[in-house]
Amino acid sequence: MNETANRGTDIPGIAVLDALSTAFGVAVSWLTGAMVLLTFVIVALRYLFDTGFIWMQESVTWMHAAVFMLGAAYALRSGDHVRVDVFYKRLPPRRQGWIDLLGTLLFLLPLCGYVFFESLPYAQQSWEIGERSREASGLPGLYLLKSLIPLTAALLALQGVSDIVRALRRIRGD
Repeated sequence: MNETANRGTDIPGIAVLDALSTAFGVAVSWLTGAMVLLTFVIVALRYLFDTGFIWMQESVTWMHAAVFMLGAAYALRSGDHVRVDVFYKRLPPRRQGWIDLLGTLLFLLPLCGYVFFESLPYAQQSWEIGERSREASGLPGLYLLKSLIPLTAALLALQGVSDIVRALRRIRGD
C-alpha cells in the first residue's frame, strides 16, 4: 500500500471505511487462486477426459466478476487503480490533494451514483424473476451476480468519501 493511501486512517470513521474496502479486497483475492485451480481442472477434464461442465466454466466467470467488482474499492484504497500519472508524482502534496479531491467529487462520486441508481432496478428485476443461467446445467442465482453491480458502486463511493477526507488533509498540510 502506498504512502498516500495510509494517510487519514487515524480518523475513526475513515479507518472503518478503509477497513471495509480492505476486507472485501482481501476476501476476493482468494478467488484468484480458486480461479486458477478451477481453470486447470476445466482444461484437464476437457483434454484428458473429453468432458466438461457448464457450471464450472460459469463459476470462473462469476469469480472473475467478483474479483473485479468487489476488489475495485480496495484498488482505489491502496492506490493501485489506473492513474494517468504524467504530472501527478512531481506535484507537491497539496496539489496532489486538490487533484484527488476534484477527481473524486467530479468523476468518481457521480459515476458511482449513476451506476448505483441505474443498476438497482436491473438487480431487483433479476431477484424478482429468480434469474438463473440460460444454460440448463448452468449456475442458479444469477441475481446474486447482478447484485454485485450496485454493491460495487456503493463500496467505491464509500472509499471515495474516505479519499475526500484524505485529500482535504493533504490540502491543509496535515
